[in-house]
Amino acid sequence: MIDEILINNAASLLEIEKLVTQCERCLLYRTKTKDVPGVGNEHAEVMFIGEAPGKDEDLQGEPFVGAAGKFLNEMIESLGWKRGDIYIANVLKHRPPDNRDPETSEADACWPFLKRQIEIISPKLIIFLGRHSMTRFFPNLKISKVHGQAFRKDFLGKSQVFLVLYHPAAALYNGGMRETLKNDFKKIPLILTKIDEVDFIKNPPKEKHIQSDTTKDLKIKQEKLF
Repeated sequence: MIDEILINNAASLLEIEKLVTQCERCLLYRTKTKDVPGVGNEHAEVMFIGEAPGKDEDLQGEPFVGAAGKFLNEMIESLGWKRGDIYIANVLKHRPPDNRDPETSEADACWPFLKRQIEIISPKLIIFLGRHSMTRFFPNLKISKVHGQAFRKDFLGKSQVFLVLYHPAAALYNGGMRETLKNDFKKIPLILTKIDEVDFIKNPPKEKHIQSDTTKDLKIKQEKLF
């Protein structure tokens, strides 16, 4: 079993990839075809995090290469970027059987890999693709209420900005959701600009409030949103 200390000491994404190939921290390694650690620019300003590899990803060893991946590529290119400009990863590094939802124990087992990837890349903006990646970081939020919103939160020793988007697969065959996702995606350049503006950092706008009755969500309310 790959020890978490070994993962935390990985100095590059390549080292992470090698460790993923040896991983038996959960049982998904038994049914995998290929490992799917992630792909993209190690120095990316933007990091996308999805749920888990699907059938196509399991066959090719790369995240978001099926129909949802093509849609994601279209949106990336609409911003004037290339896929190689950003980094794409998933909460899980191996495909769950029959594309079922990730189990909590599986996400927990993969967490050290994802956390170390974020530390190495140190992106300006982390974008959640779907509710499963969002709830890993913000377990009490509902994506239907917060999609298209950006959050600033202390994470891994720095003030990190997150953006919540619907998963491309969910929007493929839902015209309304597809347009919503495309419109939310267009906000990315503006958010990056705001992150770079010193005055914005020093004088953030007033917080928006998310309706919630849970004490855990009170912590989310106290984080800066824009």
